[in-house]
Amino acid sequence: MSALEIQQLPRREKLKLMEMLWADLSRDEAELASPGWHADALRETAERRARGEEPVLDWELAKAKLRANQ
Repeated sequence: MSALEIQQLPRREKLKLMEMLWADLSRDEAELASPGWHADALRETAERRARGEEPVLDWELAKAKLRANQ
């Protein structure tokens, strides 16, 4: 499938394709090591949350906000 063919797919089909690709790529968890900065980012977020500086969003609200920014 070419990049042009992918661009022409409806969003729903693109998401389905992405999910299929992720399922294939994530079969071997050993190859999915997180980059070093990821652990740092998670720790910093947890620290901000513990200090009350990091708001927690309801998952449905977070998805709605992300979709609104598309």
